[in-house]
Amino acid sequence: MTASPLHLRQVCLAVPRLAPVVDDLCAIFDLSVAHRDPHLVAYGLENVLLPVGEDFIELVAPIQPDTAAGRFIARSQGHGGYMAIFQCGDPLARQAAAQALAVRTAHEIDVPGYRSVQLHPRDCRAAFIEFGHSQPGASDAGDANDPARAWWPAGQDWAAHVRTGTARRLRGIVLEGPQPQALLAHWARLLGVPEPAATAALRFNVSTMAITAAEGPTEVLGAVQIEVADVAATLARAAGRGLWVQGQRFHLAGVHFELIAHTA
Repeated sequence: MTASPLHLRQVCLAVPRLAPVVDDLCAIFDLSVAHRDPHLVAYGLENVLLPVGEDFIELVAPIQPDTAAGRFIARSQGHGGYMAIFQCGDPLARQAAAQALAVRTAHEIDVPGYRSVQLHPRDCRAAFIEFGHSQPGASDAGDANDPARAWWPAGQDWAAHVRTGTARRLRGIVLEGPQPQALLAHWARLLGVPEPAATAALRFNVSTMAITAAEGPTEVLGAVQIEVADVAATLARAAGRGLWVQGQRFHLAGVHFELIAHTA
């Protein structure tokens, strides 16, 4: 497969209830809710999307028993991120490449303006991997002629909700597991990018983004990295919300939020 450009566009976190997590994230990072997907009700779920620069944090919560997200929360005991969603040019080609590695498809979305493939989390390990392609013009977010900016899952007016005074951009995720380097190498194969050397990060076409790995008791998507204008002030707001803070990170929604200082 000739890999199309790859961009970590959205990180989805599964939580038992949207409130007060949404309020916490908005207060700590000065974010604004851009979209709630009404179609998720059919799956027993509700969600919100929060722009971080031109990328997104999604929160999803079950609103009835026996949902996929609810089972994930129970299985993980509330730890770890749910999905890493990558924007690419050809989700079907990436699906075929994953199937060649014996990775199953968990779900597909095929609607006007958007096509995506979700790979099975037990085969991906740590979390779902989703590949999505959004047609330019699928929203009115100024993306009519810009394929890199188009993102159907965020709704019709997400650009109006972008705030970058505090949270500048999404910088990456951290995978955790007993054998972190092996887990990172597995994700490299699934993403079709070179396997990183020991202790190195997995990088793709957006140079400021990376996937790293750390040791942990079980395989999870354990941290989300956010570039912020003022690390100390952001941590102070997290502490003020009663959250556990250590170093340059705080814990919320089953993951650590690691803060990276913005540099001009």
